Amino acid sequence: MDKVFIEGLEVDTVIGVYDWERGIRQCLRLDLECGWDVRAPAAGDALACALDYAAMTVRIQAFAGEAQFLLVETFAERLAGVLMAEFGMPWLRLRLTKPGAVPAAAGVGVEIERGCR
Repeated sequence: MDKVFIEGLEVDTVIGVYDWERGIRQCLRLDLECGWDVRAPAAGDALACALDYAAMTVRIQAFAGEAQFLLVETFAERLAGVLMAEFGMPWLRLRLTKPGAVPAAAGVGVEIERGCR
């Protein structure tokens, strides 16, 4: 399975369980690997056949702008569902990092894998 990836995408969203977190926007860093057969788009040099990572980025930013979840797990699970449904990819791996959530760590988060390779 070929992969299309987006690395280090930063989005702002409302995320967190503490009262002070509910009134601010915080940065999340996303790394995505998406299963996609790149032979057809490569053969015809055709964006219409490709997994459009620019369009995915716009959709992820819109999702983050509307989201208000307590848990990074919920954000990751819902985003994975949206991307797979709207872009038709058979498989994805999403790593979501919340920088600064734990002062002694560069970031904390989750990594999920959905679909079939």
